[in-house]
Amino acid sequence: MTTFLEVMQDPKTLQTMTYDERIRNAIEEIKLADEVGLDFYGIGEHHRKDYAASAPHVILAAASSVTKRITLGSAVTVLSSEDPVRVYQNFATLNALSKGRAEVMVGRGSFIESFPLFGYDLNDYDELFDEKLNLLVQIRDHEISSYDGNYRSTYRNLGVYPRTKDLRISVAVGGTMQSAIRAGKLGLPLFVAIIGGAPRMFKPLIDLYKKTYLEAGHDESKMHVSVHSHGYVADTYEEAFETYYPSMEQAMNQIGSERGWGKYNKRSYEFANGFDGALYVGDPVYVAKKIRHLKETLGIDRFTLHVPVGFLEHEKVLKSIELFGTKVRTLLEENV
Repeated sequence: MTTFLEVMQDPKTLQTMTYDERIRNAIEEIKLADEVGLDFYGIGEHHRKDYAASAPHVILAAASSVTKRITLGSAVTVLSSEDPVRVYQNFATLNALSKGRAEVMVGRGSFIESFPLFGYDLNDYDELFDEKLNLLVQIRDHEISSYDGNYRSTYRNLGVYPRTKDLRISVAVGGTMQSAIRAGKLGLPLFVAIIGGAPRMFKPLIDLYKKTYLEAGHDESKMHVSVHSHGYVADTYEEAFETYYPSMEQAMNQIGSERGWGKYNKRSYEFANGFDGALYVGDPVYVAKKIRHLKETLGIDRFTLHVPVGFLEHEKVLKSIELFGTKVRTLLEENV
């Protein structure tokens, strides 16, 4: 499961949940995901009015005390506007608290608010990420590290603490081939965000990552590909379809108005939820079949469902998590 801790207005009551309440709700969601057997919960870093997750590692640390098995990760950490030293320290601490269940998923970010907020130039978008990712990997792999670059202060032969064992670092990409090549060369797991279009179109990107990974001489057994998509599970297909549409419409039109997209409507929604589309909305059987089809098409190792995108009652989010863990996961394991 993944979330950005969406905070959007209830279209019926015109009330908006407080940030405090949304953050506390997230702990309940993560606790339930662990109880129903899901293996990953990720929180995406954002710095916008409509999201409450500007510090995912803090929320995940709180969740580590009420969970036992689930991996707790960022989805994503916007590394371009972060300090790799602090990122390592924050997630090393989370890894200690969770007894080895932390994962830092890094990306360049699909929203740009963090760049001016922390004093970075968008013209350096790609160079920032490349330089900082190399430093983060160096810090993870070596107790003593050095930095001499363009985007943070220089340091020589210093230790970064606390140290932790086997901190997972994965690279999130939105579809650029260069990002897949970068992850493959570094031998890091790949996390692909598929939020629109036909998922099969991402196969060349995933194949390129795998080819690059192996050509760089990395351990094939550690090669790993995840996919993230939006979706919602209910007892019946009709209930899921009708319940989730207002949430999708609200979020897509709100973001679309900023980016110049066309209006999101029921027709767009129906197309996206077709068997070859990027939405995973329906009853457990339908969602399980779509995920299995995706895994067979793309050759992925992990699928994460993102609930919600716009406003959705907390109780319905919890119900979807429960069904995803108790029904969808079981159907996938049983290959039904």
